[in-house]
Amino acid sequence: MAFLEVKNLHVEVEDKKILNGLTLSVEKGQVAAIMGPNGSGKSTLAYVLAGKDNYKVTEGDVLLDGESILEMAPDERAAKGVFLAFQYPVEVPGVATMTFLRTALNAQRKTRGEAEFSTPEFMKLVRETSKHLGIDQEMLRRAVNVGFSGGEKKRNEILQMAVLQPRLAVLDETDSGLDIDALKIVAEGVNRLRSPERSMIVITHYQRLLNFIVPDVVHVMAKGKVVKSGGKELALQLEAKGYAQFADEAA
Repeated sequence: MAFLEVKNLHVEVEDKKILNGLTLSVEKGQVAAIMGPNGSGKSTLAYVLAGKDNYKVTEGDVLLDGESILEMAPDERAAKGVFLAFQYPVEVPGVATMTFLRTALNAQRKTRGEAEFSTPEFMKLVRETSKHLGIDQEMLRRAVNVGFSGGEKKRNEILQMAVLQPRLAVLDETDSGLDIDALKIVAEGVNRLRSPERSMIVITHYQRLLNFIVPDVVHVMAKGKVVKSGGKELALQLEAKGYAQFADEAA
């Protein structure tokens, strides 16, 4: 049984059907890339996995380690190990990045019945993790994402992922708005977090990101479902020929 199983998922947003019987499985430790044109339902899948409001599942199921997560609140899913890195990370004025990280981590540990980190333990963890990822300590004292560049915001999300240690990380167009240097830094951070115990879904429009985060498998979405799956060479085929070749398969 796969670690993540999405079975015949149908989803509506404001009475508009977005996902049309999407079926997908991700093995434990696997990095799966999901590609597709605008409007194919890639981000909708990410939001449904994370439990975002206003996404109505009309049919199908999502199993994480054999357990359905659709009835779980977002914080329950997070405690089970689901993490979503947003395409456009939100700013949280007045809340220092350090405070935000510690609150999130301890909330998850408490939900799982684990001991919360003391301040010294947490400071040591974050200092070591941020150093490992090449993140400036000064960034940790600033309010979450406030005044951050695009690259800093994405790097901050990789830091969150490294601290929270999710079992399923969903990266929604994490390459959006990044120049090549920032992209390399973010990709390096993601690659450091690859693990036999951690599955990742990397959602992207462009093959360029997959030069740096090399996926184990590539799934192509069109019109709300997966229409083609293959190895990393499938991404190169998409780059060369575009998505039109798969539109008919989705009909």
